Amino acid sequence: MIREEIKKLIEKAVKDLYKKEIEVEIERPAKATYGDYSTNIAMIFKKNPQEIASIIKSDILEKIKVKNGFINFFLSKEYLQKQVDEILKQGEKFGQLNIGKKIKTQVEFISANPTGPLHIGNGRGAFFGDTLANILKKTGYKVTREYYINDAKNSNQIRELGKTALRKGITYLTKNLEFKIKNLEAKLKKISDEGEAGYLLAQNVQKDIKDFIEKRLKIKFDNWISEEDLYKKNKIDKIFNWLKDRDLIYQKAGAWWIKTSEFGDSQDWVIIRTPHQNSLENKGGEPTYLLSDIAYHKDKFDRGFQKIIDIWGADHQGHVSKIKAVAKMLGYKGDLNILISQVVRFKKGKISKRKSQIITLEDLINEVGLDVARFLYLTKSLNTQMEFDLELAKEQSEKNPVFYVQYAHARICSILRKAPSKNYWSRTSIDYSLLNHPSELGLIKQLIRFPEIVEDTAKDYQIQRLPQYAIDLATIFHQFYRDCKVLTKDKNLREARLALILATKIILKNTLNLMGISAPKRM
Repeated sequence: MIREEIKKLIEKAVKDLYKKEIEVEIERPAKATYGDYSTNIAMIFKKNPQEIASIIKSDILEKIKVKNGFINFFLSKEYLQKQVDEILKQGEKFGQLNIGKKIKTQVEFISANPTGPLHIGNGRGAFFGDTLANILKKTGYKVTREYYINDAKNSNQIRELGKTALRKGITYLTKNLEFKIKNLEAKLKKISDEGEAGYLLAQNVQKDIKDFIEKRLKIKFDNWISEEDLYKKNKIDKIFNWLKDRDLIYQKAGAWWIKTSEFGDSQDWVIIRTPHQNSLENKGGEPTYLLSDIAYHKDKFDRGFQKIIDIWGADHQGHVSKIKAVAKMLGYKGDLNILISQVVRFKKGKISKRKSQIITLEDLINEVGLDVARFLYLTKSLNTQMEFDLELAKEQSEKNPVFYVQYAHARICSILRKAPSKNYWSRTSIDYSLLNHPSELGLIKQLIRFPEIVEDTAKDYQIQRLPQYAIDLATIFHQFYRDCKVLTKDKNLREARLALILATKIILKNTLNLMGISAPKRM
């Protein structure tokens, strides 16, 4: 990456001048007139910026200017022109990095309760988690996508679902759930236990959720982990006894508490609501959700994941400090990240839905399409509340950012189809030095930012950077299209510009692929 090369140049200059090694921060100036890259290292280091700038020499730079204490770098035309060929050479591998070094990584997301269909709030975690997994994979991490099914027979939600299934209550009842209960009537008649009935119904609901995720959302999970399986494999008992043997839990007021306050949390928490001896089965203790979650994370740690990313809904905010304390308690030495997805609301417009039903994620996908839903969900930071603009989502014009970006890709495909020759595929015959127009150079500058976007997003998980980059790239391409005729009569210039738009097509498609969005050839 060019940013990394400039960083090394500055670090070498500082070391040569002052015999010190420092970490240099590189940024992009707010205005293009200030340069392509910039650093304030001189102000931080309290040295003369002109002195540092004066010894930096490289053929990748056209010039270096000092302004207001900043050292500003301008890339050379020759360097930029060569990057078109580099993009064509690497193709879909352009932007692929190895910062992950094959670190075994797990991304757990969605993990919705199997009591009904996914709602619009689940969409944030779904598309964010899938995109983040794509980014991490592209940057060299060994990624596993995982879905945790909260289906324990003794959990409150499954027992409440069981009451509804056995006609003892109406919790979670919808027309769709009523239909499922009728289909399972013969089996339910043989069941009296609420947990068993709830588990049977939950399995049926979960099947629909899994089909929807795989077929409609186009998300493929590597693992589907059942909470009930943790009980069947005695992992709940084992973790309880493990904690007890190490004096990490204690009894108070007829319950068992875990000493999370000793590991950074604000207080201790109940993990068993009733007295517990040596076994949950023998004593009939009622575990809280926290205990099974501890067992699940112990299972993650035991499977050797060095980086774990949990993406939870807003209702799990209070659970974060507990699990981070538990990770310390269990001696986890890896990198545990817990990200919270905030609330989604509709801003404008109406959506078709079944009468008396909540608006589901499926309703939304049916209304606006998967590509639009994915893109618009990803435009907002996960930790901020989101207003989904339905009117904008349905707009089939440049006002709709998804349409705008996809149209840029389709326009490129149209130009390539009309090209009189395909010689631009032979990179050795192209004279890239002909790409001198400011709009051509501006487009190249945007293209070579792609690896930086990928790297930064892999490090800070700010996924909204991707759709914004796609919009910026589409804008600069459309500007280039207005300023520079691609299918010009000048054969050499035509082939150079065809190579440039082919490189643009590659980067646009790479960006859309990371977001799980299609790159149409025609619109």
